[in-house]
Amino acid sequence: MADFEFNAEPGQRPVPVCLVARELKSNASLAIWQGELRLLRAPPYRIDHDALFVAFYASAEIGCHLALGWPAPARTLDLFTEFRVLTNGLPTMAGNSLVGALIHHGLDAISVAEKDEMRRLVLRGGPWTDAERAAIIEYCASDVDGLARLLPVMLPTILNRPHGLGQSLLRGRAMAALAAIEHNGVPIDVPTFERLGAGWEHIRDRLIADIDRDFGVFDGRTFKADRFAAYLARQGLPWPRLASGVLDLSDDAFREMARAHPVISPLRELRTSLSALRLSDLTVGADGRNRTILSAFRARTIRNAPSNTKFVFGPSTWLRSLIKPPLGTGVAYIDYSSQEFGIAAALSGDRRMIEAYQSGDVYLAFAKQAALAPETATKASHPTVRDLCKTVVLGIGYGMEAESLSSRIGKSPAHARELISLHRQTYPTFWRWSQGAADVALLNGSISTVFGWVLHIGGDVNERSIRNFPCQANAAEMLRLASCLGIERGIEICAPVHDAVLIVAPLDRLEADIEIMRMAMAEASRVVLDGFECRTDVTVVRYPDRYSDPRGVVMWRKVANLLSLG
Repeated sequence: MADFEFNAEPGQRPVPVCLVARELKSNASLAIWQGELRLLRAPPYRIDHDALFVAFYASAEIGCHLALGWPAPARTLDLFTEFRVLTNGLPTMAGNSLVGALIHHGLDAISVAEKDEMRRLVLRGGPWTDAERAAIIEYCASDVDGLARLLPVMLPTILNRPHGLGQSLLRGRAMAALAAIEHNGVPIDVPTFERLGAGWEHIRDRLIADIDRDFGVFDGRTFKADRFAAYLARQGLPWPRLASGVLDLSDDAFREMARAHPVISPLRELRTSLSALRLSDLTVGADGRNRTILSAFRARTIRNAPSNTKFVFGPSTWLRSLIKPPLGTGVAYIDYSSQEFGIAAALSGDRRMIEAYQSGDVYLAFAKQAALAPETATKASHPTVRDLCKTVVLGIGYGMEAESLSSRIGKSPAHARELISLHRQTYPTFWRWSQGAADVALLNGSISTVFGWVLHIGGDVNERSIRNFPCQANAAEMLRLASCLGIERGIEICAPVHDAVLIVAPLDRLEADIEIMRMAMAEASRVVLDGFECRTDVTVVRYPDRYSDPRGVVMWRKVANLLSLG
């Protein structure tokens, strides 16, 4: 059992302050201060396949291993992930921290206030007095003491699960991969980032004027709902409304509508940038890499939950154009193609859904299967029908009902219900499976992924969330396993992004690393889906070019143009 205290400047790798570890069988313990840690070439404890490394939120401890040049443990049991499995979806008395886990199990724990005070002392940085050093060591040891109390209480539950320790070790393995990804970080064009930060206030008003030329919805820096309603009417664009009848102006609504109607994307990017963009929050280290805690296993669906302001993939999509491979390297964005549709097809066993996925274009395939387009239709010949079917397929995948779909497509609720009915008729096996999964979850009080990540059905979980869980959570399991395989095979993964990974490699190895990563992602899909393989797509960028997200290209070009003028 081990615990590090460390500090880290924004965007930087952790700087270990001290380590306390205890061997469970012998109860032998050690405490090592900063200077001595730097002299060690390997951990002062076993980390081979026959040893079990126990921690709470293990990516922090393994991140300290990597910062010290030590290898990651071969076998990790993370009591944080296991506590999340135990309580996911249920209220906890004191959160998901070690203190919260101890309190949940009726065990002694230091107060939250005392823990916060000690963390502030560590984060303040040195030099520390002898008394402060002793206090930090004692505080670090208290976390190991907490692990020693918590492990025997949690272990019987872990071992009594259908797969015993296996799925727990897989989650520990994933935390090691996430630690490596955080260690790598995303390469950023620092000079442009600094120019953008310095000039943002200067160019905001010109940016509004430039983009609003096509929309006419701003009054100064203020977005006007009545002007936007008039714009929608002029363009004949549908838009979702709230129960009160007014336009839904939430970012979720803008994001969904921008997907269906790309013409809206620049306006959505502008609104997001004006309301939430704080460039100073984007954490970039001295080596030009964007790093932040990826917050693994935080979301109910097991997806990562990094800060939307600190992570380059969190804010507006145009900011992703700050990603630039270093000299002599390239980056590749590798994403699963229609991942959740493929998962739904495989898990439900719906033959026609599987055929649609294997066709290579699930939206056009649905159009043909539902007789909305002829068998000879192509993406070029029937773009409008394909776009409509894309909205239907994606919307149903997220649990959208007729009223919401009606707003998205600009058709009557009756027409939206007819489209949903067509989906039900086309994929009846999927719908029976989906309803069955929700019924069993409500009956049993829980639902889980193929790797045993459990969502407990509490009072605030609705049926739509339960229906979405199998596809979303198993998608996260798939990407997490792919990340493990990629890291373990020597790929420098910089970031996991929903259904994708960003990797970086020297130019002479880039194509080979892309192939290794794609094979890892294919293998992960076969493991999760019992042999069914999900396809991947890849976008490659070589130095000196920069990465860009298609949804943010227009906005980035406008920003870059204004920066060059200023």
